[in-house]
Amino acid sequence: MKFILLLTLCAPLVQPQGRGTPNIEAAANLPARTIAAVEYNRRPISVAGAVREPLTFQASAPVTLLEAIARAGGLTSVAGSEILVSKTQTAPGGQPASLMQRVSIQALIDGTDPDANLRLSGGEKVRVPEAGKVFIVGNVKRPGTFPVQDGAQTSVLKMLALAEGLAPFAGKQAYIYRRKGSGSKHEIPIDLSKIMQRKIPDAPLLANDILYIPDNRNGRLGLLTLEKLLLFGGTAGATAMADAFR
Repeated sequence: MKFILLLTLCAPLVQPQGRGTPNIEAAANLPARTIAAVEYNRRPISVAGAVREPLTFQASAPVTLLEAIARAGGLTSVAGSEILVSKTQTAPGGQPASLMQRVSIQALIDGTDPDANLRLSGGEKVRVPEAGKVFIVGNVKRPGTFPVQDGAQTSVLKMLALAEGLAPFAGKQAYIYRRKGSGSKHEIPIDLSKIMQRKIPDAPLLANDILYIPDNRNGRLGLLTLEKLLLFGGTAGATAMADAFR
């Protein structure tokens, strides 16, 4: 009787051959594939703006800012002077807060500032703004758009050199159209002939200015018409406008 009772008590510990018991220790040593996939999908890094191939990729491991830009095919010729890197983090009060860092492209490429090559761990948005432009329209030989870094300053004579000089019948008076911070438009008349003759100082130009050289045989176009033409594309619109004068 004692022998039968002992077998009964031990029965739950005996498993039929072929079914086997899970090896807890072996399972613990297996790679956590499901958990890794979940974490992997929660770590996107997006790269957009003035890059050759904008993309979003998953950060399976930390990457540097240079590596992220390289994955996007590198910078385009219209890239500005800095890169904006933003990431949403949880503030002490539990509310989401966006943190943005500005990185100098020159410092990043030259390696003069080691801190410029940020280490990205996932969740970052990398944006490369395009450089500002100056629009040159009217009676110049090569009207179009020309890059100028935001905050930097160029001049009428420098832009005319890029536009290969004045075309025939260019007027003596030119105009700079500039938007103010409030969004209003400001017209600045300049004596182009005196600037060309070095009788008065060269006129400064800022990013997003429109330099307009009218035809001396016809009345000048209004700003609204200029902006409509530029909507077709800086170079195409400016060329179409110049062709209309000839």
